[in-house]
Amino acid sequence: MKKSTIWILGIVMGLSFLSLLYLQVSYIEEMVKMRKEQFEENVGRSLAQAVHNLELVETKKYLEKDIAATGRAGQLSPVGRVLDQTDNLVEQHRYKITAPDGTTMYSTFELKAITNRPSSVPKVVISTGKNIPQTSRALQEILKERYIYQRALLDEVVYNILYTASDKPLRERVNFNQLNHFLKAELLNNGIDIPYHFSVTDRNGKEVYRCSDYVYDNEKIYSRLLFEKDPPAKMGFVNVFFPTINSYIFSSVRFMIPSLIFTLVLLVTFIFTIYIIFRQKKLTEIKNDFINNMTHEFKTPISTISLAAQMLNDPAVGKSPAMFKHISGVINDETKRLRFQVEKVLQMSMFERQKATLKKKEVDANELIYGVTNTFRLKVENCNGTLDVALDADDPFIFVDEMHFTNVIFNLLDNALKYKKADVNIHLKVRTWNESGKLHISIEDNGIGIKKENLKKIFEKFYRVHTGNLHDVKGFGLGLAYVKKIITDHKGTIRAESELNVGTKFIIVLPLFKDE
Repeated sequence: MKKSTIWILGIVMGLSFLSLLYLQVSYIEEMVKMRKEQFEENVGRSLAQAVHNLELVETKKYLEKDIAATGRAGQLSPVGRVLDQTDNLVEQHRYKITAPDGTTMYSTFELKAITNRPSSVPKVVISTGKNIPQTSRALQEILKERYIYQRALLDEVVYNILYTASDKPLRERVNFNQLNHFLKAELLNNGIDIPYHFSVTDRNGKEVYRCSDYVYDNEKIYSRLLFEKDPPAKMGFVNVFFPTINSYIFSSVRFMIPSLIFTLVLLVTFIFTIYIIFRQKKLTEIKNDFINNMTHEFKTPISTISLAAQMLNDPAVGKSPAMFKHISGVINDETKRLRFQVEKVLQMSMFERQKATLKKKEVDANELIYGVTNTFRLKVENCNGTLDVALDADDPFIFVDEMHFTNVIFNLLDNALKYKKADVNIHLKVRTWNESGKLHISIEDNGIGIKKENLKKIFEKFYRVHTGNLHDVKGFGLGLAYVKKIITDHKGTIRAESELNVGTKFIIVLPLFKDE
């Protein structure tokens, strides 16, 4: 599958997952918003009804109190007691009312109680006139007077409530236990069955009452005005706080959380799958490159050996001992070259499966590096190059495997020679020094350099910086992987600094022998 196809599929699937996540999150936000609005509406309705019930209770209390007081002020007063022509006892009564100013008034209608003899059961009649029209008008007048009287009583009660009750402090006007009962009942009626705390404050915010376990959050308090018709100076407020409001609101969207988690898991799994696909594709390309390089690497010595074998079949070669010796030497050298390449591949395979067996001992790094550079100097000079060595480490002793460490230095020098500029003479610098209680080794060249995006990959197995389809630089891409493996197994570090078309510098840091 082409990389572009993988990218298209990845982008489409990624956008699909992100869109699904966005829709789920938007749905959750919308549900939370609706739940919160519904909760606020229910709380507002509950508070309004609870406050209304409280006002009704206060109104009822004052009505009962004032009506009772007014009822005691008005009573039936006897006017007279006489015997009629039939010897029946007639008692006359009028309703007496004491006004607030102390004056006494009598109603215009009379109540007569007639007791017949010898019957002991009184008969009550109302004398209003001598004929039916007069009686009807008298009854209407009586009803009108009763209405005026009852209206006067109500007006007096309302007057007392407005101008007497509002003068009392909130603490005396409000029964807080009763208010708590109203709040609880109305909240349950509106479907809210969660704990709540409440307080009562005056217009200045001073607390008049608070429940024993009252805690609050200014952003989540629901307030309602008490006794809305009172003068502004006498205003009071009931404040309700729900400590578990968040749990109550989010309880309606909890079922969406597993769906959201599963979607995130799928998204992460998809991203990881795409990463694995690209990694496998990259590994396939690296292995294909390795096979191509290995083919060219093996092709040259095999061709040389084949040509030398054909020359040995020539009778003229057998007659010349010098030529025979030369051809035999070529075959031997190319065979060693093949064996070395095969061993390198097998060695890296062994390091992949298990930790390398190192034969460590105390080694003088300055002395070892001097020997390697002295041997390598001939190759550099054959390329018209120079090799500068500055072994400045005062404490050069390290605990390493001498053979593998020698191969590390040789591989780094050989890489510098392989990747030199074609039109510039190579110049190598090798240096040792002590810093922070460790040994530092640097190998610097003026070769072609490495791009920054390739710099962090050069220590990967089989990786080689692409130079097109040219195979002018021999190798399998195993040298730096081998170097990294050996340095790591010696508890050291290696890093590369490079600039394209300027050169590359490898820096090795190893612990000293005394620290092992």
